[in-house]
Amino acid sequence: MNHPFFTIIRNEEAVEKSYMKGLEISLLASHDGTEIIHHKLLAHNRWVLVPEKNWTALEYIRIISGHLIWKRPEGDVLLHPGDSFYGTPVNEHARFETAVDTEFLYVVSRQVFHHYSKLAKEMLEKAIVVEEKDGYTADHCQRIANLSLLIGEKLGLSPTQMNDLSFAAFLHDIGKIKIPLEILNKPSALNQDEWELVKKHPIFGKEILEQCDYPPMRVSGRIVEQHHERYDGKGYPHQLKGDEIDISAAIISVADSYDAMTLDRVYRKALTKEEAVTEILKNKGTMYHPKVVDVFLSLIDKLHK
Repeated sequence: MNHPFFTIIRNEEAVEKSYMKGLEISLLASHDGTEIIHHKLLAHNRWVLVPEKNWTALEYIRIISGHLIWKRPEGDVLLHPGDSFYGTPVNEHARFETAVDTEFLYVVSRQVFHHYSKLAKEMLEKAIVVEEKDGYTADHCQRIANLSLLIGEKLGLSPTQMNDLSFAAFLHDIGKIKIPLEILNKPSALNQDEWELVKKHPIFGKEILEQCDYPPMRVSGRIVEQHHERYDGKGYPHQLKGDEIDISAAIISVADSYDAMTLDRVYRKALTKEEAVTEILKNKGTMYHPKVVDVFLSLIDKLHK
């Protein structure tokens, strides 16, 4: 029922809805630059408030059901139904996780909904399409992101670094969208020209993300560009070595390798968990950052495969 000056929103009604893996968002009201967005975040998923340069207005969250876990360097803070969280402005990354399905209202005095519903969704879907064309399963990106964040948290990365890592890990191979399918799926060995083209996919990935009108994705482009660099300097595309490589890229390198080794591919059977761990340990200090490998090994019991 509507009134000349008011609008009633019935249960399940929304101006617009959007769905992403683990998240449903509904735009309930929007006017004069302010939006009210209902979020339903499934268990064991993450959500981040990202600061934006030169923005000083309000961002507000109110928990409706479930629990949001605010991940802080000083320790976790559990937000219960009825609790609120706001910043005027939000001047640092605020990262949240869920242990159970959780609903909350997000009120923001700028237009952000279509960043979720169009750009972010489109990029994440493209990443999954690329992985499937390259012979991986649709969950490959999500597994790499989850493992990368476990490693990053144990390494003590800041909330800002964790947010950038989350995007970069999921989108690490987005540049392969520019590689012809016949090369990605070639059953025989690549010739030199084909291999040189494939080696450019981290650069293509950076270029794609830098064109996004969404700051977290733009920042993640630099990490994506480095995820095939090696600790000994023999990687690509720029032969960076040691601490010249962004620690987030070094994390993705280990997470991606482990997941790839434990999946069946056209040209080989999957390695066992133990065989994959042995292979990563063998390349510690050459292909992989030693500190990242050590943290990965400390987490191995938490992995399902």
